[in-house]
Amino acid sequence: MTKTPSRPRSRRSAAEERWAELADLALIISREIQYRGYTDEEAVSLTQSEGIVMRYLLQGEAVAAPSQIAAATGLQRTNLSTTLRGLEQKGLVQRQANPDDGRGVTVSPTEHGRGNSALVRHEWATVVSAAADHDTTHLDATLTLLTAIKNGLARTRPPTPSPHPPA
Repeated sequence: MTKTPSRPRSRRSAAEERWAELADLALIISREIQYRGYTDEEAVSLTQSEGIVMRYLLQGEAVAAPSQIAAATGLQRTNLSTTLRGLEQKGLVQRQANPDDGRGVTVSPTEHGRGNSALVRHEWATVVSAAADHDTTHLDATLTLLTAIKNGLARTRPPTPSPHPPA
């Protein structure tokens, strides 16, 4: 089978190049933070999916049904089930019967889950602040921009994951 050569891309604008650079830097920074691991031996490492679920439970709905978590995070229900089992085994979340109908379940973070999040966020703050030489000059503007990007990406998330994820 012969691969069709890709179409030549039209010349990118300076703004497009800057946005691409921002995306690339975000991916690199994320990888660098993950690569370092944690200095505190009590910190529990999470997979990317586990981190997404914990973030949702700690910053949004503290108690949620698995279907709510899947919809809000963009995780497939089958992947979410595996993720929740992993979080339960690590003692970071608990499942309980849904108080409304008793048939379904809800998920909530445990105290250990809350504490792990605080510990990990402290380590992230320490390493990122040191990497920036503790310069907070543009920190508020950066947080505002990155939050807007995060919200925009979540708002426009396709209903199913791409069959061609980035490498």
